[in-house]
Amino acid sequence: MTQFVLALVLGILFALGTYLVLRSDVVRVVWGVSIISQAANVYLVTMGGLSGSVPIVAHGGGHGHVTDPLVQALVLTAIVIGFGTTAFALVLTYRTYEAHGTIDLTEVSENT
Repeated sequence: MTQFVLALVLGILFALGTYLVLRSDVVRVVWGVSIISQAANVYLVTMGGLSGSVPIVAHGGGHGHVTDPLVQALVLTAIVIGFGTTAFALVLTYRTYEAHGTIDLTEVSENT
């Protein structure tokens, strides 16, 4: 049941991000790309799952399972890079607004 709910939430996030990417407003496109990247990060963390091994530093054999730290490190790196990319895209959107007076992609393409 938990896997079904997780798959449903990820599907909704990807659908919402795709819907926003297909809009003509540049800010909504940036938000759509950001939502899709965060949904991909959530997918990677959940599919990282539990590994069957115990860390080497455990004495006398650990109890239970541990998560794979490589997936978490990669997702953390992706979050930081995604934040920087989103900030850069928003700055470019602001510059587009200053230059053209609008952030609507159809109006910007007609003016150039």
